[in-house]
Amino acid sequence: MAKTIKKEPKKKIFRQFTANDEEVNPFPFHRELSMESYLCENPQILALDDEVFKDKDVEIIEYELSIKDGRSRKNTDGRIDLLVQYSAEYLGVVELKNDELEEIHLKQLEDYLEQRDQVRDKYSDIIGQEYEGDPKWIGVLVGTSINPGLRKKILDGCKIHGDIPIAAITIQRFRSTNGNIYVTTNTYFSPTTKDYTKYKFNGDEFGKGRLVLAVLKHHIQNNPDLTYAKLDKQFPKSCQGNLGVFATIEDANEIFVRTNRHRYFDKPEECITLSDSSIAVCSQWGGNINQFLKQAESLGYDIKIKSN
Repeated sequence: MAKTIKKEPKKKIFRQFTANDEEVNPFPFHRELSMESYLCENPQILALDDEVFKDKDVEIIEYELSIKDGRSRKNTDGRIDLLVQYSAEYLGVVELKNDELEEIHLKQLEDYLEQRDQVRDKYSDIIGQEYEGDPKWIGVLVGTSINPGLRKKILDGCKIHGDIPIAAITIQRFRSTNGNIYVTTNTYFSPTTKDYTKYKFNGDEFGKGRLVLAVLKHHIQNNPDLTYAKLDKQFPKSCQGNLGVFATIEDANEIFVRTNRHRYFDKPEECITLSDSSIAVCSQWGGNINQFLKQAESLGYDIKIKSN
């Protein structure tokens, strides 16, 4: 069962140079494009929490996306600043303002998210295919400061179009007398979407990804002669999506090199040896966990959701 936790804004400092006891002065971004470029180079700034929207899972997959009828309130087309992927569950529409965030900017974000199906269809070639059905969505406003009323609204758990959560990030840049650059951010987000579901298996408790890893390790220990092909029949790719439940170590490493993202449990102690190869289990699990649970249960495994 999901829990609702309301957090105070979290301050993060991203330093480009190491410096101590330096006098710093405001060094604002001159244009929104400058802010956008900085975020593209430092996507971890868009992290919203330490669970579903954590920094290592943030990936900017496109910027400056043209959207037909994107500004429905003005009967004009629109342009999304950033399209972001958070883990294997969420796509984020990010709206940048080199100014204080106001209610009107939330309305603009609402217009863009109204066209989310268009975004998914138009940019299907750049949006990962590992989603089980349609992805979940989140809207993120980024500005230099935030109106107190909007701040309260977001911390109270603002949602639009029924169930799309909204977050805000304020970002400020400074330069020291020695020329070093500092960027500070505040994150405003009430993560009512966070899924804390734990699963009981074999006497232990796990989150989604670790559950899959534990089940496959247990299954292979009980079936030491399994080959890659046989395991693939028992836990087919469709249980997860595009990435599959597992991959060879070589394929997992290739995906990491290509995307710079760890999508598999690939530490030495996490990898599993089959009779003909070594594999890494996929770590990208969200709504697709239900397909895996059905398959595991069909093989006789007893997995229960932990009650709170």
